[in-house]
Amino acid sequence: MLPYPSHMVSPDGSELDVDDVLAEFDAPTVARGTRYANLGRVHDSAWRGDLELMGRCSGSGEQVYLVDVGFQRFGDGLRLSWASCSCPVGAYCKHAVALILSTVAKSARPADPDRWRTVLAKLLDELAPLDTERTSPIGLQFTVAPPNRYRPGPQIALRPVTVGKRGTWIRTGLNWQRLAYHAAATEFDRGQYEALRALVADVQRSGIAPVNDVMSIGYVPPTFWSRLDEVIESGVALVADGGSGLNAVDFIKSVQVRLDFASDDAGGATMAAALIVDGERWLGTGVGLIGSPPHGIYAIVDGVLRLGRFDPVPPRTTLDLLARDEVLHIPVETVGEFSVAVLPRLVGATPVDVEEGLFTPPTITGPTPVLTVTVGADRVRTHWSVRYHVNDRGQDFESEVPAERTGYRDPDAEATAWEAVTPALRTVAAASRSFKSQALARLMLRITRDPNAAALGNELTALIGCHDAASAAEVAAPATLLAGVELTLTETAVLLGELLPRLDCRDAFTIDVDEGAPDFRAAESVPRLEFGSGATDPAPNDWFDLSITLQIDGQLVPIATVIAELASGATHMLLPNGVYFRLNTPELLKLRELLDEARALGELTGDAVNAGSRNVTLWEELLALGVVDDQLASWRERIARLASARPPEPVDVPDGLDATLRDYQRDGLNWLSFLWDNELGGVLADDMGLGKTVQTLALIARVAEGGVRRFLVVAPTSVVTNWVAECRKFTPGLTAVAVTSSEGRSGTPLADRVAAADIVVTSYALLRIDFEAYAGIDWAGVILDEAQFVKNHTSKTHQCVRRLDVQFKLAITGTPMENNLMELWSLLSITAPGLFPSPKVFTEHFRKPIESGTNKDRLPVLRRRIKPVMLRRTKSQVAGELPPKQEQVLTLDLGPKHRKVYDTHMARERQKVLGLLGEWEKNRFQIFRSLTLLRQLSLHPALVDEANVDVGAAKVDFLVEQLPSLVAEGHSALVFSQFTGFLDIVRTHLDAIGLSYAYLDGSSTSRQRDAAIQAFKAGTHPVFLISLKAGGFGLNLTEADYCFVCDPWWNPAAEAQAVDRTHRIGQTRPVTVYRLVSAGTIEEKVVALQARKRALFAAVIDEGDVFGSVISASDVRELFG
Repeated sequence: MLPYPSHMVSPDGSELDVDDVLAEFDAPTVARGTRYANLGRVHDSAWRGDLELMGRCSGSGEQVYLVDVGFQRFGDGLRLSWASCSCPVGAYCKHAVALILSTVAKSARPADPDRWRTVLAKLLDELAPLDTERTSPIGLQFTVAPPNRYRPGPQIALRPVTVGKRGTWIRTGLNWQRLAYHAAATEFDRGQYEALRALVADVQRSGIAPVNDVMSIGYVPPTFWSRLDEVIESGVALVADGGSGLNAVDFIKSVQVRLDFASDDAGGATMAAALIVDGERWLGTGVGLIGSPPHGIYAIVDGVLRLGRFDPVPPRTTLDLLARDEVLHIPVETVGEFSVAVLPRLVGATPVDVEEGLFTPPTITGPTPVLTVTVGADRVRTHWSVRYHVNDRGQDFESEVPAERTGYRDPDAEATAWEAVTPALRTVAAASRSFKSQALARLMLRITRDPNAAALGNELTALIGCHDAASAAEVAAPATLLAGVELTLTETAVLLGELLPRLDCRDAFTIDVDEGAPDFRAAESVPRLEFGSGATDPAPNDWFDLSITLQIDGQLVPIATVIAELASGATHMLLPNGVYFRLNTPELLKLRELLDEARALGELTGDAVNAGSRNVTLWEELLALGVVDDQLASWRERIARLASARPPEPVDVPDGLDATLRDYQRDGLNWLSFLWDNELGGVLADDMGLGKTVQTLALIARVAEGGVRRFLVVAPTSVVTNWVAECRKFTPGLTAVAVTSSEGRSGTPLADRVAAADIVVTSYALLRIDFEAYAGIDWAGVILDEAQFVKNHTSKTHQCVRRLDVQFKLAITGTPMENNLMELWSLLSITAPGLFPSPKVFTEHFRKPIESGTNKDRLPVLRRRIKPVMLRRTKSQVAGELPPKQEQVLTLDLGPKHRKVYDTHMARERQKVLGLLGEWEKNRFQIFRSLTLLRQLSLHPALVDEANVDVGAAKVDFLVEQLPSLVAEGHSALVFSQFTGFLDIVRTHLDAIGLSYAYLDGSSTSRQRDAAIQAFKAGTHPVFLISLKAGGFGLNLTEADYCFVCDPWWNPAAEAQAVDRTHRIGQTRPVTVYRLVSAGTIEEKVVALQARKRALFAAVIDEGDVFGSVISASDVRELFG
């Protein structure tokens, strides 16, 4: 930064010397004001007349201050008269400097062709050697002022003097006012003049010493001595005022006030203050004090004024003793106490002289850090200090008081002692859960008092970033740790009873605890939970009060108190008798978690529990934590029995079942029988192809043997006839009837049509249409096949199924959840309605924490809760005899023409979709329409525009190449696609090469469906083209050993269902699955999305460890990333 111009001009043309103006401010103020001017913080500066400058200046915050600077005429120019400001400083502040300098920058005198002459003339004048004839020397005269009503004794005063024409010192031409307010002094030596200006400025700034014609040294500030040294060094003569009786001025080398101890005649001791001048005791009189408070003395001896500064500056009490010439007496009986408790603290802190042999030198040991614990009514305060023993008498010193202030303290030893107990300092701090807030408050106060303490700011930043008391204690500075903390009574008990005793440095410090403090002690016994009830053997639908208490060392603690402490984050609990125990034990933490869950799910209202609760695993886990009284014993047995989800003994396979069950299918029958016997519903979620139908028919046959008949089976329309065929095959003794038309269409009441049936099979559509008719029949049970059809709990079909007043409802599906957890809740709300009654509570307690990944602990809890009412086995677990299934993703490159068509549409659709994502719900249909278009383009461009029918497609070419070879080798294949238009293109190419095939899509009638299936099974058509939706369920196609999935779908479960049409019980050959993906298209992103959705399914249903979520706006953004 270049310096500002040395002069500025007022409106009337008067010139101001900027250096002279700024000389009225101290150097730090000028520096800060210059910075403000450089930053442009001055606004609206303007002259008010010729002698007053006004403006506004922004402060360090948002405050704007009004600044007013005045000038007065002096010779040909101007000089500063005042500088006021509305800021807290009030006058001669940085804002005034900024106003002056910004005005200088704007109003410097315009260029003058002859100005060089003026400037160089002044420069040469300043560079000229000192001409003693042109400059007058300055002297500083010391005079004795007469007493006044404020000062009874004579006072020493100072005044500037100059040499007169006769060569003598005179008082005219120079005075303190001129030195204080006028910088220009061409007639005097500049160095001398400036040295005296600095002296008077310090005195004025102190605000204590008035400056008139003379300056009294009785009020000057401590800087007087350094300023006086500068005055002497500049060559200013020290002049003694002979007219007041002085003939010389001299300086004392050293001045001290010493405490002298001597013996008295009674065997005691005396103490008196003595003035020590140049090492000798001053015996003279006429001593005066310099400064307020005093920092030096003066004395007049034989006309010589002697001045000296105190080193060190004595305390006021010592000066008072000296002034009064008082002698203190220490009686003989207290001499010992004095020598031990007082004298060692004086030595080193102030000059002391002790008569030889007066006191026996004390024995001093230490230092030892001391932790003092002061116990209040509900809070405890800790405090650290350092202790020395003087003749076995303890003497404590505040840790923040410098060791150098006491003669016998050892700073190095104290530093070593504190370093050794640093673990204890941090342990005490971390024991208080509120330590971080306490430390921050203390630091803020210290920073307020000392804003320039950069280290405190760094510590403050570090503490703000800490997440708990332990981490805050690790980053806190020693001074913060030594300040102590506030603790609760419980925290204190843990600190004293557990934390401090285990420290390796425990022997390196002392603990002092109030005598009235409680006798803190750890519990001797292990806390034990006790469950009880006033009700004996409550009925299944009754509510009863559950009491839970904690027994510890013979005392009973209500569990509500314990839970409240746990909820506050406490790790321990203190009983009124001083016994404390840990709260964060696995048992108590688990208890709190289970009680929170029970209340959230409506299982516990106040203290009341529904004896017929369906959430049996929750109560089984809770009761296992403690001891149950006799009244609850039978209820606990019922809970345990239901939680086991199996009969006490395996059930026999019914004679009416014409099938041989595998071991896992027999276990499935046991589980289904358990549900039936206990009037519970459930979800049979075995992997596709493991025989869920035959297990269900085994249960129906078993129930029929007991005389209970008429089960309702609800299934997709396409598999109704297949269900009837399975019934006749496996349970020939039962009558199965298919309902394939509505009452209105058939003209016959439903009750009449099924009157003789043991098993009635209908479709979801017909159940919805004729719901009242179905609801009017007394069903033994309802079987929901492919139950994913009712996964949407807001759909009408779901509501109809749920409203059926049937005790036993069984959902059968290999995919109980495809996209999100609410699909699983939908099935459970039908089959086990008491488990999770509220969808809102289920969403808050399970769905959101699990799907978002914010609470991983909820996932295993959900698995445990649904375990009794959902049975899931995978092929890898139970069907080891199945041949291997090899799956492979084949990435195929698009041809050049196909690529051009795809990229053109992709660029357009990408821009469109990304623009719609901001309002996801509103634009969902348009977004999915664009995604579908891109998926179709990945298959074949003709699916979007028939004009592209002749453009080659890699997937079609691959199928046309592979299928004939496979058929020639004796294999048969399934070809799946989501788009029937693509299957039509494949059909055209297969027709062209003469390869026969079967075909099935959602528009096929039942008759067409059956014919296509039979043709494939018989080998007439070795290739089966199937739409993904039509072939995802109800087919058993083990004749195929190759499977081609032509386009990946968002929902991997739909693909898995299709593939498992061939890889299921009955398959004897290895199965090969090819998933065809077009390179560089949206299909590659869909495959990645499938992986996340598989993780979602595995996490809940197959007990995987990761989780995903339903397709969302962020998923779509990734698809276009």
